[in-house]
Amino acid sequence: MFNRCLSVAAAGLFATGFALAPIGLSAEAAEEFLRVYMNSARILKLDRPVSKVIVGNSEVADATVADSQTIVLTGRSFGTTNLVLLDADGNAIVDERILVSIDESSTVRVFRSTARTVLSCTPNCEEHAKTGAAAAN
Repeated sequence: MFNRCLSVAAAGLFATGFALAPIGLSAEAAEEFLRVYMNSARILKLDRPVSKVIVGNSEVADATVADSQTIVLTGRSFGTTNLVLLDADGNAIVDERILVSIDESSTVRVFRSTARTVLSCTPNCEEHAKTGAAAAN
């Protein structure tokens, strides 16, 4: 029952734009994802050449081929998707789940009674998300 409640709570937080790992997802579960921050790029070096790149939801993440063995993964919006890289024979080189989240090191959380506002401070602090009473206003 606790796990179901946690899943429902996590789904609600995720819908409002919060990443799962920073709010207490276990280290093992967080490692199941290839993490990239929103509006940031991550370089993936491959052991063999890639022929086809498939991103499950291109609104969440984008993958660009820099060269036959280098992929640039960019976080576009909060959420999860998957990345599949195929070789020339159609064999999967990579089949990974991707988590696009905010870089928690550059955020500030402001609590006012039951309302919470998250500010993204990169480089200037701007409102990122509201929850509770603040979201209703």
